[in-house]
Amino acid sequence: MRSGEFRLRIARYMQMIHLRYDIKREYFTVAVPVMAAFLILIAALLTGHTFVIQDQSVTGGEDDARLAAYQALVAELEEAGEGEESENGAGTGENTGAQEDTPDNRSKDDLDHILVFAVLIAIIPYSVDTYFQKRLFKKRELAFSEFLFKLSELMRGGIDPVKGVIDLSTTDLGSIGGNVKGAASAMILGHSFADAMNDMAATLKSRLIAKYINLVVQAAYTGGAVADLLLRTSEDMRAVIGIEREKEGNLKQYVVIFYLAQGIIVMLVYILSASLLPLIQGVGMEMLGGSGVSDIDFERGFFHMIMLNALLGGIIIGQITEGGMKHGLKHSAILMILCYIACITLILPTPAAEDVTIELVSGGGQQGIGGVPLMEPVVFRVCDTEGENVPEIFVKMSISPGGSVDPSIVRTGEDGTVSIKAVPGEEEGTYIIKAEVGDAIGTATVRVETSE
Repeated sequence: MRSGEFRLRIARYMQMIHLRYDIKREYFTVAVPVMAAFLILIAALLTGHTFVIQDQSVTGGEDDARLAAYQALVAELEEAGEGEESENGAGTGENTGAQEDTPDNRSKDDLDHILVFAVLIAIIPYSVDTYFQKRLFKKRELAFSEFLFKLSELMRGGIDPVKGVIDLSTTDLGSIGGNVKGAASAMILGHSFADAMNDMAATLKSRLIAKYINLVVQAAYTGGAVADLLLRTSEDMRAVIGIEREKEGNLKQYVVIFYLAQGIIVMLVYILSASLLPLIQGVGMEMLGGSGVSDIDFERGFFHMIMLNALLGGIIIGQITEGGMKHGLKHSAILMILCYIACITLILPTPAAEDVTIELVSGGGQQGIGGVPLMEPVVFRVCDTEGENVPEIFVKMSISPGGSVDPSIVRTGEDGTVSIKAVPGEEEGTYIIKAEVGDAIGTATVRVETSE
């Protein structure tokens, strides 16, 4: 008894709050999630999270940036006492190179991922609410057509519309039972048939039901064969509901087409990133005279393109198939989740940089002549956090402050190693050979003397 009284009191308080402040469901399905997403982005920015910033080598200051980095690294090597150009010197180069990007800095270059989560938080509650609201409206419309049929049968037996609604309120009317009971109570208290039915239309919030309620009210006032009119109205409403269902069923093929198209885009980008792009970056663009192309993070750009296409594609699906962009948000959420998983698994560099280490195997500390290939190849090994070799992963190779490496993009073998031939620049001094996988870096140093 106490629990029943408690629930009744809570219901009364909620009704009072709703009537006093006019609280709408959109406050909880739109305003609160959007505010939460906005606060998440603000918190991420305040804690230092940023987008992945392109290397300065892509900009016009490429030579200055490389020269400054080279000079700083050489100064550190000299201070550390690198007089013996051997494996000891190579190891020192490797350690200093690894300090260029700390794990803390790498872990905060993820604002684009946080933005994806924020967008999902903002749209999922409203999309779920819209989906269930549409299902509820369909149930109410079907139940209302049954209500009209039953009311027409009662009126055929000589019962007036008011008495018919009151009698039907005691029967099982499905999802509109509570609304019909409210209309019957209003009629018992002296409200007119038109006012009670219009109030019921306002609570049901369906344009189709409101249209047919208006027709029923007009028929009740004009008189005549109202029962026959209600019967034809019920049949007409059922026909309209059937047409709507058939139309949605026919348009579902476009939903499948959009989903398949998004999947094809993801697979094409995966093939491009895994096979063609490394070759273009390593060899093709050099042959075409491309400058700094190998430093562009194409995978990250593809990731942004796919996620934006998933968001907008879902909205287009809703507009085409259900006649409203809000109905497409559920498709946007589904596509974004699926595409995000695919991008993390297939497109973005894996394993993650913080899970990869690059160590020098051999070839460091050599002495060579400017413009002449080194006597020995430089070999690096890529390992995971457990020290296991990482095969079949692309490694970007470079040498600074000048010279060339062959190849500039190489894939690790089964033993996790890569081997390259390096040609240092013609100027005398220390040269740094760098191997990169994402943000993980391994280095080796060589000394060049002029041929004179």
